[in-house]
Amino acid sequence: MPLWLLPNRHGSNLEGHAGGRNQMAEGEAPLMADVFRPYEKLVEITILGKTFLVPERNSLLRAFQFISPETVPYGRFCWNQECQYCRVDCQLSDDDQARPILSCKFIVSEGMNISQLAPELVGCLRTRLGLTKNANANETETTPVTVTDQLTDTSNQ
Repeated sequence: MPLWLLPNRHGSNLEGHAGGRNQMAEGEAPLMADVFRPYEKLVEITILGKTFLVPERNSLLRAFQFISPETVPYGRFCWNQECQYCRVDCQLSDDDQARPILSCKFIVSEGMNISQLAPELVGCLRTRLGLTKNANANETETTPVTVTDQLTDTSNQ
């Protein structure tokens, strides 16, 4: 579905507005769609065993923002490969094993499997992934979370 036909946050679509963009009321925040590259469909990716639909033709970090728009924009990400806070282990559908990538520089593709997240991403995606805080809060800040950690973290559930 083209971007201009996707519903906006008010439930109406953007079709019929000038230039395919919604006219903002005075003082209203810009639409979330303005931060994404144009896309026509959503592709399926897996993060720590949980499946999500995200916009094609966007960086993986933007896909994370699509999944959790209320937290990822406030993360300490530089968006240009300098900070390394967006590092993940990712296996593409045609790869034999996962490899480390920077999610700010890698374009999302159908069937991606994210098996490890950097601590900053863990903090931003915790709620959407159903992760609970560890008893030792500092552990989360320094230790990446893997699929195995996510599957065995049932202490607070």
